[in-house]
Amino acid sequence: MSSAEQNPSPQDPRPPRLTAAAALAALEGLALVVAGGYLVVKGAAGGADNVQQAVTGGITMIALAVLPLLAARGLLKLRSWSRGPAIITQIMALPVAWQLLQADSMAIPAGIALAVVAVTALVLLVNPATTKALGIGPR
Repeated sequence: MSSAEQNPSPQDPRPPRLTAAAALAALEGLALVVAGGYLVVKGAAGGADNVQQAVTGGITMIALAVLPLLAARGLLKLRSWSRGPAIITQIMALPVAWQLLQADSMAIPAGIALAVVAVTALVLLVNPATTKALGIGPR
């Protein structure tokens, strides 16, 4: 694979589907940062039942946010490596969405939203226009 194939020139058009997939990955990353920050603050302020568990969970969520955020940045820059982490993020989101849907609480709408975002992003990431723009697939 040549360097031109790995790093397409800035003149290469970015399909709207690729931009949408990057936006969804970034949205998931930002949601993880916000949720993790909330847990850390709630735990540090003593508002949680188990302070250590809340802080640890929050820090873990913030650390997990790195993957979709890096993938989103790579997708926007047309880096072929970014599709793998983006797909992995969506696949990991599906069981989380399923667990949220099994809850008997206000988590059900969050589960629906997460499932819709994950499936939509997966469809966008495997789209032929996306793979072509990233230089993935048969030549």
